[in-house]
Amino acid sequence: MSSPTPESIQSLILQTLSTSNTIPDSRELSIDGQTLNTSEDQNAIRGVLDSLQRKEMVEYKQITATSFTLTEEGQLINEKGSHEIRVWQVLPVKGQGEPITVPDLQKLVGADVAKIGQSNAFKKKWISKDGPGFVRAVEQPPKDETAEQLKEISSTGNLKIAGSENAIKELQKRKLILPKKHIHYSVTKGPQFSTEVKQLETDLTVEMLQSGAWKESSFKTYNFAAAGQPTDGGALHPLLKVREEFRNIFFDMGFTEMPTNQFVESAFWNFDAMFVPQQHPAREVQDTFYVKSPVKALQPDPEYYERVRKIHEEGGYGSIGYRAPFSREESEKLLLRTHTTAVSTAMLYELANQPGGFKPAKMYSIDRVFRNEAMDATHLAEFHQVEGVVADYNITLGHLIAFMQEFFAKTGNHKLRFKPAYNPYTEPSMEVFSWHEGLGKWIEIANSGIFRPEMLEPMGLPKGVRVLGWGMSLERPTMIKYKIGDIRTLVGHKTDLDQVKKRAAVRLEKGDD
Repeated sequence: MSSPTPESIQSLILQTLSTSNTIPDSRELSIDGQTLNTSEDQNAIRGVLDSLQRKEMVEYKQITATSFTLTEEGQLINEKGSHEIRVWQVLPVKGQGEPITVPDLQKLVGADVAKIGQSNAFKKKWISKDGPGFVRAVEQPPKDETAEQLKEISSTGNLKIAGSENAIKELQKRKLILPKKHIHYSVTKGPQFSTEVKQLETDLTVEMLQSGAWKESSFKTYNFAAAGQPTDGGALHPLLKVREEFRNIFFDMGFTEMPTNQFVESAFWNFDAMFVPQQHPAREVQDTFYVKSPVKALQPDPEYYERVRKIHEEGGYGSIGYRAPFSREESEKLLLRTHTTAVSTAMLYELANQPGGFKPAKMYSIDRVFRNEAMDATHLAEFHQVEGVVADYNITLGHLIAFMQEFFAKTGNHKLRFKPAYNPYTEPSMEVFSWHEGLGKWIEIANSGIFRPEMLEPMGLPKGVRVLGWGMSLERPTMIKYKIGDIRTLVGHKTDLDQVKKRAAVRLEKGDD
């Protein structure tokens, strides 16, 4: 049978009240012989009552009742008797047979029934110990109260015996029954009761005033206590808050920002110019997003390209190179940049070839990069990279360590460790670890190193110029700062916009570890 409509429920309520003045239990209402006693029916009745109450036609109260249903174990007891009665049934009367031991009892009734049944039977003094086993202490069949209680609950949904509250608690403790809440309503007439529902006007219009229709109209009561619709203002995403703090730290340390609005790069700038071999696993389709159209990138300066090709295939500048074939076709491929170091490389080439020659520089960038990775709680195919480079004469690994200690101190990370690592384009290379007070362990926060001569000298940078470089993600420190466990709730369609608005401003220099 189809569900009753709100109109039919409304008519039923008003007609019932017109004859009886009250509806003590809304579950007793019925339409065409169908009693409205399900939770769906009561939800529909609630919607109609709210509408009528706003018009002051009815008043109602919500009544909450609780019934119980049997669990699977409770149903089994209802059918076969309680664990204790089943134990009692298989035990012999003292002196009329050999006592039954625990292993024998488990074979007769099952391990679970034996364990619970003998415990409860002992409490009720139905059985006793006799030598190596158990016998009946009560010869006449005892009253199986548990089964009787479950039988009553099965048929009526509740217990109506003395001490029923304690009995219910015990049955719930034994996981034999489950509670189920029922909501229904008692309804009485309101001050504006009528069997006909008038449409209340919400606005006094010019047309009503001109025609005089307002005199015959009924108006909805104005709720002066109602809050207005909140206005939505702009809110910075947590990533942007942490990004702004990093930018301020870089500016405070004398860095300039690199232009990073070019997401599509050539394989030449993304890999080749950085002395990453063309056979490196990261260049495979599994790790990099390649662009189908256009097919080829614009060619770099021919002389610079030839120097890069030569250092890969033949070596130079004190290096033997990779001694592997170097393909122009591979260099001309277009891809979504896998790191912002592609931008840093292009900027270093500009530094080497700018009018007036090389000048020392400190540069940084914070922008998006793309990796063809499987997404999970800690990885996305698109994320942000924070990168810094320092180019100057005769700077060393010690300068790099000192710089990172100063930078991370400003972000609140004062306990650092440095571990040797490998990168194709830096030597020496280091991973940076910070002690995380919340997790109670060292976690990796950055990768760093000194760019190799094979990368720098083909650009035309003077001998003696060294470049320190390091990078980290923006998402990880943001997740730590705001205690976010899943990166997909920070960026993407699972982001809670309400939480974005509520996130507090971040102040990294306060010492957040």
